[in-house]
Amino acid sequence: MTLTDQDAMDPSVRERALRVKLLLMDVDGVLTDGGLYYGAGGEMMKRFNVKDGHGLVMWRIMGGRSGILTARRSDAVEARARELRLELVLQGQKDKRAGFEEACRISGLNPRELCYVGDETNDLGPLEAAGLAVCPSDAVPEVRAASHLITRAAGGQGAIREVVEVLLRAQDRWEEVLGLMRSGGPYPRP
Repeated sequence: MTLTDQDAMDPSVRERALRVKLLLMDVDGVLTDGGLYYGAGGEMMKRFNVKDGHGLVMWRIMGGRSGILTARRSDAVEARARELRLELVLQGQKDKRAGFEEACRISGLNPRELCYVGDETNDLGPLEAAGLAVCPSDAVPEVRAASHLITRAAGGQGAIREVVEVLLRAQDRWEEVLGLMRSGGPYPRP
């Protein structure tokens, strides 16, 4: 299903989204546009989208848990995860299916309670195991075929923000988080 109208959400996606407690994401091509930037000293830099960050903050405020599962290692990812207060940061996970299983073990959750967002063929293992499999609009064809939901936005362009909205709408928490955003808090402390 491609996300076109939040109010016309596919019933099977809504059912899957109702169970989600942990949003687990790839980084390159999901939280970023997939580009790698190198400084003069060889240090790797990544560009993150503030809309995705805001979505993750809204998810956390409403009690949702989040994490990263990536094959690469990066100080930039660690810094962004710390800033967003993500619960899990699993870097250097070449076998992402094993990393997904580790995320389930650490979180104490069943795979059906995880939403996984990926964009490339090395994400197929977690996508096939997750209760809700999602990909950005610019994901490779194999990943698009394995996903329950395809966002309108490309990776690094607000795709995670869209996923958070789907989850919160399905869980009937969207109006509540909007009220908190309008009032400026105080926010619940999950």
